[in-house]
Amino acid sequence: MRDDILQCINAIKTKIKGKQTQIELSMVCLLARGHLLLEDLPGMGKTTLSQCFSSVLGLDYSRIQFTSDLLPADMLGVNIYESDSHNFRFHPGPIFSQMVLADEINRASPKTQSALLEAMAESQVTIDGKTYNLPNPFFVIATQNPLFQSGTNPLPESQIDRFMMKLSIGYPDFDAEKEMLMNQSDEEFPALVMPPEILLHLQQQTQNVVVSEKVVEYILKLVNATRNEAEFPQALSPRASKSIYAASQAFAFVQGRDYVIPEDVQAILPSVVEHRLQGIDSNKPYSTKLSKLLLSKVDPIAA
Repeated sequence: MRDDILQCINAIKTKIKGKQTQIELSMVCLLARGHLLLEDLPGMGKTTLSQCFSSVLGLDYSRIQFTSDLLPADMLGVNIYESDSHNFRFHPGPIFSQMVLADEINRASPKTQSALLEAMAESQVTIDGKTYNLPNPFFVIATQNPLFQSGTNPLPESQIDRFMMKLSIGYPDFDAEKEMLMNQSDEEFPALVMPPEILLHLQQQTQNVVVSEKVVEYILKLVNATRNEAEFPQALSPRASKSIYAASQAFAFVQGRDYVIPEDVQAILPSVVEHRLQGIDSNKPYSTKLSKLLLSKVDPIAA
């Protein structure tokens, strides 16, 4: 099963050069049943990353362009009266896809942002009093431009916390960008590597990865350090604890282990907690300063 994961990662690497860590952590987020927030300047490959994942996993894909005039109904769907049958018929919106790219989420109104986050949290939507389940698997990749870009509305802390991970793709290095320019004729996305049914099975297997009591205590000591130290603008919530736990399991699984070690926690911690620790300041340019400070506070051996 790990071979399937590595094949997916390697297939995406053929399209997105020099970003092994970002691709691997995105896969970790997907296996852990989380949702991903990508923050970067325009043109850095955020949309391409989501399209590559959809392609290699055979997932239904929708792209929602968030703008200031986008309404929740544009995303969720509406009931439309049909004169032939004299009944209302529900027409699902683009949120009813297995992979949804919420592009430039911080350009939408707070009401529309909230509608997306509710769908992410519940894996269902309610339209005119009737509840509709979203597909399984269901994975949202939201992108946002840094706050200093014009026309942006910062996500509040309660919504930022709904994203298991936040990543920045960043500029490619010299060699990767050269290879990209030299191979512009190859515009095809990677071929299917494994179907959604296999992905669901892998997600279930990920939940069976063993987390020892010592590692659980290490996670809890990290979380509690944010609640007791003044250096952190925002303390980590119990939801953050669950995200660290699940992401550590998924990271260990990708590495080919059926148990978690402290190094797994350390590897995923910046992407899982940095946006939560910064709170409303998470709309600033991405950094890992606070997560590095947090790791220095707790000795994994002592834990």
